[in-house]
Order: sequence, then C-alpha cells, then structure tokens
Amino acid sequence: MNLLTDVPGLQVGHAQDEKLASGVTCVLFDEPAVASISIQGGAPGVRDGALLEADMSVEKVNGLVLSGGSAFGLDAMGGVQGFLREQGRGFRIANAIVPIVPGAIIFDLSNGGDKNWDRRPPYWDLGYEAAVAARSGSFGLGTIGAGYGATTANLKGGLGSASVRTPAGFTVAAIVAVNAVGCATVGEGPHFWAAPYEQNGEFGGLGLPSAFPPEALRPRIKTADPANTTIAIVATDARISKGQAKRLAVMAHDGMARALRPSHAPFDGDLVFAAGTGTHPERIDLAALGEIGLAMGDVLARAIARGVYEAMALPFPKALPGWKDRFGR
Repeated sequence: MNLLTDVPGLQVGHAQDEKLASGVTCVLFDEPAVASISIQGGAPGVRDGALLEADMSVEKVNGLVLSGGSAFGLDAMGGVQGFLREQGRGFRIANAIVPIVPGAIIFDLSNGGDKNWDRRPPYWDLGYEAAVAARSGSFGLGTIGAGYGATTANLKGGLGSASVRTPAGFTVAAIVAVNAVGCATVGEGPHFWAAPYEQNGEFGGLGLPSAFPPEALRPRIKTADPANTTIAIVATDARISKGQAKRLAVMAHDGMARALRPSHAPFDGDLVFAAGTGTHPERIDLAALGEIGLAMGDVLARAIARGVYEAMALPFPKALPGWKDRFGR
C-alpha cells in the first residue's frame, strides 16, 4: 500500500478537529517494539524522548505519537496512554500498568484555526480518539491527523507515508507530519526536491526541473519564529537492538535533507523516531542494517513529498494553497 502499515505488527490512527485546524496521529504496536530517537532540529518538543536513548533502561514502547498543538499537543500522548491502559497494554511494574508512549509535536497554532479552548487543551481527547481509530491497512494522507494544520514556506504541509522492501527482504516505511520551515518544492515550480527517490508517480512523476532557477537555491523560510518542525516515525519488521534503532533514526534524517530546504534549522524541531517490530524471522548483520538505514532515508524523503502533494488548503482567509490547488493534478 506504500504506507507505514506495510510493516507487520503495527496500526495507525488519526484524529483531527476542523475548527481547531489541528490533529493527532498515533502508531500502536501489536507487541512492544524496540525504539529510539534522533533529534537534529534546534527547537524540539518531545515527551519521554530521554527514555529512548540507547543507554536508558526501557527497551520497548507500546506506541508513538505525532501531534499538532505545540507544547499543548504533548497531552496527546496521555490520551493514547489512557486507551492502552484500558486495554491492559503497557509496562507492568508492581500492580501497575504503564503504557510507554513517547511522542513529538509540531507548531500549528498560527494557521487560522480557533485555538481559544477553555482551561483544558483538546489534545488528550484527540490522542484518545486517534488510538481508538488505529487500524492496520490503508489510511489517508495530506490534511489529516498530525498533518491537518501543517504548513511549509510556500504550500500547505501535511501527513505523508511511504514504504519499500530492501534487497534482503526487510520492510521499511515512514510516516511524517510535514510542517517545514522551508520548502519541499524547487523554487516557484511544482518539482519536488525528493524527485530522484520517487516511485510509481506517487507525488506527480515530474522529476527534477531541466535547470535550477536562481531563486531555487536562495533561502526561503516562513518565519524566524518557531512555527515549524517536521516529525517522523520510521519502522521496519527487522529484529533490531535499541542501539541499532538509534543508528537507524540518525540515518533516516538523511531523508529530511533530501526532501526539504532547509532542514534541521535552529528554529525547528526536526526529529525521527525509529522502531522495529521484530516480525521478520531473519536476524540482521551490519550490511543489512546499513541497507535498512539507507532505505529509511529514501522512504522518509518520499513520505515528505507525498505529505505536501496530497495536502489540501485549510478553509481560512490567506491559507496557503495545496500543491494540487496551485499546480493541478
């Protein structure tokens, strides 16, 4: 399906509020999954990110969350925890069950939606709704879930996903909320920076332009404020260690550099979670691990382009156009 759910052992769920113009995407694992994190942006917003470092004691997670709402969106992980606790899923210690659900947020508070909530921000409930909605199989892209309120410097951002199988037979996939400080497209045209990695015309099949216009390489950012961040989850069915998950998260960041200009800036919080469901029967060696890491960079670049390609403009004055609004189909 060219989606994260091509990796066996996980489910994806979305929830969004159209008036709020924000949302949540969660990934739930059928069995606890090995996971780690790599943060390369200068202004991240993360919950339980420290426990994912390779030298920390917790080895596996029950879910991962991508949310809008800036720091308010960190409540979404609690909603997913609440759902998992109801299901009796989590880390058992003494008589307690504690679901392990790290997550990250994007800044989408200035996109035109109504953010004047009452005392309690809505993100806990959106996280719970996303967990209830989690399914295997197909799911939507673009203006949905954590990508609902996302933007880039010139076009509507969105929720993207892509997958591939490595030469050794491992499945690799990515899901990403594209809220970039810069651009996924080249200059003023329709071509994507990620074009060399595209498969089967998944984001228009246009390739790269025959020549790069001078303005394509000029810096273009939407704001000097921290109104951005691209956050992603990459996953594989390989049986990996926590240290290997850390290395894969680092390698997957190459996909952001291939698909966005700029990436990893001081005023965004670009980060990647990497997870292994361990459903593939074969053990991996360093060569296979390298192949998986390379594939993760490629699928993340493709997922970023797909997120922008599939996004539709928000229904607010001065909202950024979607790619298809501007360039057609």
